[in-house]
This record gives sequence, structure tokens and C-alpha cells, in this order.
Amino acid sequence: MFGPGVYTEGQAIAGFLEQQLAAIRAAAFGLTEEQARATPCRSALSVGGLVKHATYVMQQREQRKTDPAPALDAAAFARFAGSFALTDGETLAGALDDFDRSVEAYLGDVRATDPGAAATAPPAPWDGVYGPTESVQRFELLHHVEEFARHAGHADIVREQLDAADAASLLMAVEGREGNEFVQPWAPAS
Repeated sequence: MFGPGVYTEGQAIAGFLEQQLAAIRAAAFGLTEEQARATPCRSALSVGGLVKHATYVMQQREQRKTDPAPALDAAAFARFAGSFALTDGETLAGALDDFDRSVEAYLGDVRATDPGAAATAPPAPWDGVYGPTESVQRFELLHHVEEFARHAGHADIVREQLDAADAASLLMAVEGREGNEFVQPWAPAS
């Protein structure tokens, strides 16, 4: 949990982003390759696919530094759509390695960003926005809080369907924290 404290706006945004990304990654903790690809809910989402998609979102922020309003052509849409599932040639371990590298670079960039600086939001035709829109970094960063929180929740639900593990117990296990009267670290079923 990103705890209460006295933070600058940028520190608070980075803290919330870091926590959501940690929850997405923790959802993969202890999973087999088969479990990481499983879609136990009515959606097509898997934990591995959510890890891959979060990586895609982080990498898009970096790519937009050189192309702030990229065209959303068929190839770009195919890359976006393909970011939600591991392919046959991809592994959970590889996806987590990509995720970890992306998190480090992404959070470094977020921490160095002035939330009030000018930005250009790319087209989002699924929301009826067909062209680039002048904005500020604050909008993009808060949109990423929204995006990653949504996907952390998705990952939590998928993981609970797989083996009843929840985000709090998984994070506790990943971070090596001891249990308390409210939650215990996750451990594989024996």
C-alpha cells in the first residue's frame, strides 16, 4: 500500500503508479506457465496477458517522447490488441523480465516529470477522440493511475479464480513481510 504522508504531487502520482504496478506483478507470483495463460473468467484476460499489457502501456509512454501523437493505423492497433495475451513464443518469465525493465525506466521518467508540463494526448477512437489533443502531463499520469488500477483489479480477480490468492497476501509474500491479524502471506497449497 502506498501509505499516507506529505508528498509533492509528482511523488504521490509515482507512488500510486508504483503500487498498482506492484499489484499487477504480484498477481503472477508463484504461477505456472499454464496458470499465467489461463482465462478462468468470462473475459479473455489472463495474468500473463495483463503483465504484458502493462508493459506495453509503459513502453508507449517512452515511445511517445519521439512521436507524441502516433497514428493509430492497422499495424498499431494490432500491436495494441496483441498486448493482452502471451503468444506461443512468449513465456511468463520473459514477460516479467520485460515488465521489470519497463517499470524501472517508467517510474524514473514519471518521477522526473512535471505534472503541469504540456503534453499531447494521442487519439483514442474507442472514446470518440479521433485526433491528438493538447493536454498536460498530469492528465496522462492520472490516466495511467486509472489504467493500471483497473488492470491490477483484473489481475486480482483472475488470480483469485485460479487459486484464491489475493493481492494483499501476494504482495506480503513477494515483499517478504510477516503476516498479521488481518492478512497472511500467500503460500502455495500443499
